[in-house]
Amino acid sequence: MSICSGKWSIGGASGLSSSPILSISELNYAFPGDASSKFIFQDISMEVRSGEFVSVIGASGSGKSTLFRLITGLLEPDQGQILIDGQQSGQRLGSVGYMPQKDLLLPWRTVIDNVLLPLEITREKKQGKIAEIREWLSRFGLAEYENAYPHELSGGMKQRVAFLRTLMTGRDLLLLDEPFGALDSMTKHNMHSWLLELWGDLQKTVLFITHDLEEAILLSDRIYLLSGDGKSRVKEMKIDLTRPRRSEIIYQTEFISMRKELEMLIHNEE
Repeated sequence: MSICSGKWSIGGASGLSSSPILSISELNYAFPGDASSKFIFQDISMEVRSGEFVSVIGASGSGKSTLFRLITGLLEPDQGQILIDGQQSGQRLGSVGYMPQKDLLLPWRTVIDNVLLPLEITREKKQGKIAEIREWLSRFGLAEYENAYPHELSGGMKQRVAFLRTLMTGRDLLLLDEPFGALDSMTKHNMHSWLLELWGDLQKTVLFITHDLEEAILLSDRIYLLSGDGKSRVKEMKIDLTRPRRSEIIYQTEFISMRKELEMLIHNEE
């Protein structure tokens, strides 16, 4: 396990030979019209390589969701550069799949019609995707709910539908903003087990926001910590746990040690 600090902290990914799918360099951002001109980010850099699962943690107000809006191109940085597959993020609106904390399923549409929404937005032919979607619904444990409406689903089911809808964007980079944050602890535990079992087959890259340290360690290859002090120093932790993983790993000594070290890292930022 390695911990790096500073505005450029990518030592944990050095073993990966592929070029980064996401590269953030010397990023500065302050909300427009802020009289105090307080920076949300100041000179932060990070990167995510293809196939990685990377979590971003930090206190409320540290700018995690703002970072996602900058990556999607919905906001523009005051300074610095965000590249997705080597291109400026603002030039590639829609170049990532985004899943917010709330499922945002359309209540008047069935499960399969909600999943088809990204194809309708991009005006792709839906008929050629129906068989693939039904296969995914089966793998997600939702085959029997294809024609159900959101109000007929449990919280965990709704999040699986929302996640599948995000997959159907066809993007290689998925931004997941606390997707399990609103779930009760038992449902969240089940979602972790489900995602860990599925992860090897997804062949996607994930940037994941969470407040849950256990969740971050369990799911991630690396974790970035945002300090949230206006300077937004970035610290990085590499998670040297072999895959595939099972949720029972949280009881192992190595996992507990990593959690303690991450807690100390956060405490030193306060």
